[in-house]
Amino acid sequence: MPDQDRCERRSAITAPPGGVMTDEVGVITGDLELATECTDGDVTVWVRYAGAAEWYRLSAADCHLYDPRDHEALHTALVAVLHRPAT
Repeated sequence: MPDQDRCERRSAITAPPGGVMTDEVGVITGDLELATECTDGDVTVWVRYAGAAEWYRLSAADCHLYDPRDHEALHTALVAVLHRPAT
């Protein structure tokens, strides 16, 4: 992490049925990587296919945290909602 005002978290997820809606390409499915970046409390959410180079934005999940220390809890909650491997 470059400084304490910016932090990033990443997690491997499997998209839920129906996939994940991105701004750039619409719905993506399958094995993905979720990234959240928090800068001065502003959270940006990104997703990409596992192993791919290109990231896509999930702007509907972007938010502002009054306490940037809540970033990890928000990232964990997004993983819990979006990680839905087939059973």
